[in-house]
Amino acid sequence: MSSMSGLEPARRHELCDWFGRFPGQSLLAVEAHALRAVWPSLFGRTAAQLGSLGMVDLLEACNAPVRALVDLPDVPGPAVARINALPEFLPFDQRSVDLMLLPHTLEFAADPHQVLREVSRVLAPEGHVVILGFNPFSLWGLRRLLTRRHRSTPWNGNFLNLARIKDWLKLLDFDLAQGRMLYYRPPLMSVAGMERLRFLDAAGNRWWPMAGAVYLVVAKKRVLGMTPLRPEWRKTRAFGRRAVARPALRVIRGG
Repeated sequence: MSSMSGLEPARRHELCDWFGRFPGQSLLAVEAHALRAVWPSLFGRTAAQLGSLGMVDLLEACNAPVRALVDLPDVPGPAVARINALPEFLPFDQRSVDLMLLPHTLEFAADPHQVLREVSRVLAPEGHVVILGFNPFSLWGLRRLLTRRHRSTPWNGNFLNLARIKDWLKLLDFDLAQGRMLYYRPPLMSVAGMERLRFLDAAGNRWWPMAGAVYLVVAKKRVLGMTPLRPEWRKTRAFGRRAVARPALRVIRGG
């Protein structure tokens, strides 16, 4: 089904484990808060999250009545409908999904461009994709550069330049709707130290707005004949059971 390395399941488990510990836990809380502000403005009947970051339900505030998590088997995730699949090969019908969330999916995918091609294929016209990614031009990106050997998660991910993400989205007929940077604190291991540096989130938005640890991008699937709008990069202050979907994915079939 894919040329993905046999080590990929281990990397997925390691990523979830990292987001369940400090400092990943602190970063995830900020990302979840930012997503709760984004979802109410996006509408659709079906939503899918490509890749788990642990037990936090990042689609919690999403308006879509049908939601699913797509990931490899046995990777921990919230108690939502579960689809066992790779992001490069989505078992969804063409134009069948309205909203898609990619939380650090691209930097840990075997073929990130193929993931976006699949997202473009399955998204309905005027559907939205929301992307969270590590910013290489940040203190976190610098930390990754300084750890060239024996990199552990998340430093073993491929931190993708935001400009490249924008280019890929443009080529796939997406219009950027909005975007923002998140988390300006450095990746320290001390909880007390990170809390003392919380003021950097507000200061960063003002003094170095494009150097946050993570970028959040919202893009809309283009409808032919519509004029693209320039994205708005907002400067804001810091601020039960697992179900397995059946084959062919008819559960999230779009109208």
